[in-house]
Amino acid sequence: MSTPNPVISTNFIQSIIDEDNKTGKYGGRVHTRFPPEPNGYLHIGHAKSICLNFGIAAANDGLCNLRFDDTNPSKEDIEYVESIMEDVRWLGFDWDERMFYAADYFEQLYQYAEQLIRSGKAFVCDLTAAQIRDHRGTLVEPGKESPYRNRSVEENLDLFRRMRAGEFPDGSRTLRAKIDMASPNFNMRDPVLYRILRASHHRTGDTWCIYPMYDYAHPISDSIEGITHSVCTLEFEDHRPLYDWVLDALAIYHPQQIEFARLNLTNTVMSKRKLRELVEQSYVSGWDDPRMPTISGLRRRGYTPTAIRDFCDRIGVAKSNSLVDVGLLEHCIREDLNTKASRVMAVLKPLKLVIENYPEDMVEELEAENNSENPEMGTRKIPFSKVIYIEQDDFMENPPKKFFRLTPGQEVRLKHAYIIKCEQVIKDDAGEITELRCTYDPTTKSGESGSARKVKGVLHWVSAAHAISAEVRLYDYLLMDDQTNDDEYNMNPNSLITLSESLVEPSLAQVKPGDKFQFLRQGYFCMDRDSIPGKPVFNRIVGLRDTWAKLQK
Repeated sequence: MSTPNPVISTNFIQSIIDEDNKTGKYGGRVHTRFPPEPNGYLHIGHAKSICLNFGIAAANDGLCNLRFDDTNPSKEDIEYVESIMEDVRWLGFDWDERMFYAADYFEQLYQYAEQLIRSGKAFVCDLTAAQIRDHRGTLVEPGKESPYRNRSVEENLDLFRRMRAGEFPDGSRTLRAKIDMASPNFNMRDPVLYRILRASHHRTGDTWCIYPMYDYAHPISDSIEGITHSVCTLEFEDHRPLYDWVLDALAIYHPQQIEFARLNLTNTVMSKRKLRELVEQSYVSGWDDPRMPTISGLRRRGYTPTAIRDFCDRIGVAKSNSLVDVGLLEHCIREDLNTKASRVMAVLKPLKLVIENYPEDMVEELEAENNSENPEMGTRKIPFSKVIYIEQDDFMENPPKKFFRLTPGQEVRLKHAYIIKCEQVIKDDAGEITELRCTYDPTTKSGESGSARKVKGVLHWVSAAHAISAEVRLYDYLLMDDQTNDDEYNMNPNSLITLSESLVEPSLAQVKPGDKFQFLRQGYFCMDRDSIPGKPVFNRIVGLRDTWAKLQK
């Protein structure tokens, strides 16, 4: 599988690469990597990183690895590994034979740690995690050195080897770098490199009871793989001095870390920790719940790889954090589906309508275009009969001004069919409208000479005798507002509305999960995997109203 449409961007990362190529810094090589931690499902922010890393490599005739930074087995699972592989491939990228795990390097990472000990640059510390925090100091005060900092090389090697052998309890000892407790950068105040953790690893099982910290394993993994440009998000900028220190202290090949701004999206939860909480607390049905900004959730909702790649390209790559309007993502999927999705008729909240002067047993097969934006998609036949259903919202008994849909005595056109007039409103004992009685003008059939008569309202409909019962799920934002605080969210109680008595035209009888359509006047919809024979389920991908595009004019 080739990388889709690689185009050399003018972003600042490409400018760095261009300069490196001029100076021959890496011999003209460009080798990137996408390094997710397998502790959850990827979200739209990771899609930006995937497109960036694989895209930069492709645009510069380089390579991009997929590497799992699996150094914390207590939160990792093979399920997440498999989902990440699926997401990267679905977006249109491939790592060929270059899939790696930090776990592949555990022995080498350990040997490098012993090298740091022998060179006096690492020591075994007996302080607890709480004590280490207390010793770290503040922004205005330097930290305090550990009382175990000056152990001999021999003692440190002995203790570290015994840590590996499992002689000590979890959390009782760590291996720390010996750097500078007075550094203004907290990451350089003798950071922890290894901790004791008895947890079964998805790849190495129970072989190890000590595990490297991310900030130690990551630069060495980059070095081992020959990465040239280690692209990561802006929160790792303060970690770059430690990245450089580890490689320089070991005197091994040194890639370049470059930071870019992470994606923040309005009305969207972008914290993997919070997304995990939503799943574990059953606020959503799972990681692929169509309300989730996970790639699997967007895929299930009906988003396409093309739309997501287009979105990532449009938002660009910046050096400072900003907030992107989720309306841009919605605009991208509308643009992609506009010429691809068939137009069909679906009535979400049905209201019965009887055409009194239409022949009792007659059924007409009316011709309808599948997509007016793409005539090559052809036409289909839809049945029309005496009893149909329209949307409840398309009728008002006492309408306000400029209500051009159906009202008593007013005419509207039924899409692809005839002009009708409402003659009578039927109500139940509670006063609720249950049925409309109308008449039609047989000279106004769409596509024939009489159809030239104009009325202001055009309604979609389905034939009662032929319609298919369906469940329609209307998804909205998980968050009520644009807040980006990862700790306190104002959740939207109406993020999912399920309509279980909707009706769709019979042409949808043979569709399959993942198929996408535009329901006329409603929005774009995708058939969900929960569908069963005779009862399809459709997810609303996005409505038709494009507020983002209007704001750009």
